[in-house]
Amino acid sequence: MIDEFAKDNLHGRLRRDREALLWKLDGLSAYDARRPLTVTGTNLLGLVKHVATVEARYFGEVFDRPSPEPLPRWQESDGSDLWATADETRHQIIAFYRRAWEHSDATIDELPLDAPGRVPWWPEPYSATNLFAVMVHVLGETNRHAGHADILRESLDGRTGARAEHEKPIDEQSRAAHRAKVERAAGSAAPTEAEKPPSAR
Repeated sequence: MIDEFAKDNLHGRLRRDREALLWKLDGLSAYDARRPLTVTGTNLLGLVKHVATVEARYFGEVFDRPSPEPLPRWQESDGSDLWATADETRHQIIAFYRRAWEHSDATIDELPLDAPGRVPWWPEPYSATNLFAVMVHVLGETNRHAGHADILRESLDGRTGARAEHEKPIDEQSRAAHRAKVERAAGSAAPTEAEKPPSAR
């Protein structure tokens, strides 16, 4: 009973966060969807490509159910799973993510939470795992990168929220006033002893 509740709950949250991540691409130009928005090159379409690859690997080869299609490289030194090449379209990457969902969902539906798996890229003895642990891990990865996407999208056009139905009209004046209030609080806060530079202690 509790296993089915846990599985359904985790699976439902994973589905929710997948859609939230994809929603961050809505209405963006091809350039804004893929351009680097941090000093390390983080970009929205690359986040989707990365999370799709994460799902395909963790719910695939970990349970000896490899993806039926070739997968992009990942965890390479050049971060090639984290950005879209010039010849990869948004449609292709989103379609890949949706196919990864189907493959993941089949694994989740068909296996019990205690089904054993092995993560070959995790060090021993942690590589031996089960479906429950992998679901928690992938949910954490998806949620983390959806949070990155929230910040990236806000920096592009100010849009915020987890889903379209939660989005509110942007009130630039209220936002500016709130930001100024936070800035004043930050500027007037007295540093604690631990925060002072060593020369000032």
